[in-house]
Amino acid sequence: MVMNQRARVLLQPAYVLHRRPYRDSSLLLDVFTPEFGRVGLVARGARQAKSRSQGLLQAFCPVLLSWSGAGELATLAAVESGGPARWLSGSALMSGLYLNELLARLLHRFDPHPELYTAYETAVAALACGTAGAPLEPVLRIFEKHVLAGLGYALVLEHEAGSGRPIEAGQLYAYHLGAGPVRWDDETAAAPADALLIHGASLLALARERFNEVNGLREAKRLMRAALAVQLGAKPLASRRLFTPTAGGAVSS
Repeated sequence: MVMNQRARVLLQPAYVLHRRPYRDSSLLLDVFTPEFGRVGLVARGARQAKSRSQGLLQAFCPVLLSWSGAGELATLAAVESGGPARWLSGSALMSGLYLNELLARLLHRFDPHPELYTAYETAVAALACGTAGAPLEPVLRIFEKHVLAGLGYALVLEHEAGSGRPIEAGQLYAYHLGAGPVRWDDETAAAPADALLIHGASLLALARERFNEVNGLREAKRLMRAALAVQLGAKPLASRRLFTPTAGGAVSS
């Protein structure tokens, strides 16, 4: 999808996923919006000393954007605050950058995902709580689940593939990407080459978005990593290099 030549968009809610300098005083923006998905914008003069917009065009700050133009790159006409900024630091900041890169890598231009936009807002708010010490790993796993669902690759988490039987918390399953979980009764045997082993309790925790055990988070992370790798391809995520594994940290890779 390409923007119509006469397109005029007024006060669209948005978040900046990425920004970089452009020419002497401008910025190139990659923004995420509920109605237009990812949009590329030129913010002319935004880097000038007297520009008010540069302070607003920051990651994790909700804004209202107006723009016009055609093709892959439109021209930013105005920017207003869309609510209080959420300042992330430490592991919460690195986690936020990971979320932004996921969206930038996996979403097409002008492909709207209003439900995913809401999930992103929820995740950013939760990461802001993480800056104050709240757990971050569940935030990442839940958002990854919503990303896959938004792309049309929702995971099967509450029933067995084929039989349709409800997942049992105490049962072990072999999860086949693209199909779903199949009961696996031999806990001493290795998983099939095209699957990974995961407990029913971990699948249900991800489905219900409530994690109570470290093992559930660990298994959910392995599942999400494998599912996202199919969509991301061979090129690694740059944001994953920022993480250092720590107990209870926000490592997502």
